[in-house]
Amino acid sequence: MNASEKKELIELINKNWMTHDGMWFYHCLQEFGIEKTNKLNKLAISTLAPIEIKRLMKFLNLEQKPIDSFDLFQFFFHKANELFIPDFMNAIMSFPEKNIMRWKFVPYKCFAYKGMVAANVIEHYQCGVIYRIECWIKSLGIGYHLTPKISKCLMLNDGNCTGDFLLDL
Repeated sequence: MNASEKKELIELINKNWMTHDGMWFYHCLQEFGIEKTNKLNKLAISTLAPIEIKRLMKFLNLEQKPIDSFDLFQFFFHKANELFIPDFMNAIMSFPEKNIMRWKFVPYKCFAYKGMVAANVIEHYQCGVIYRIECWIKSLGIGYHLTPKISKCLMLNDGNCTGDFLLDL
């Protein structure tokens, strides 16, 4: 499999996974309302993250090695980004300086934002996308601070979603 085919396969698998996730969210929303669905979504993310991290660590042959340096975190996250944050998500992850990981979504193009607008619940949606990354970092045992703090969708105000993870490495 060449690099282009690999990228297409990763995109396909992630689109299917995110479609499943979106359908799960939608049906929970219909059954339980937005408040309960936000809560269930965050519970699902927080219990999935340690499993995802453990599997990825094993795949990268890092299961015996703690992520205890910024360089190792960058390596790890570049691999996680390649596998779990494909282009259709419209997210750009960068490392502008030591111990800082920045996220930025193309304005109004976050896949979750678009889904919540379509479901007419964007005003009440609690971001699960950045929360998933927070849970990954917690699962790695890394302390961090998030700026800005997120509760509701950041794109709601002006279409922009950007911020930093300040890592304690």
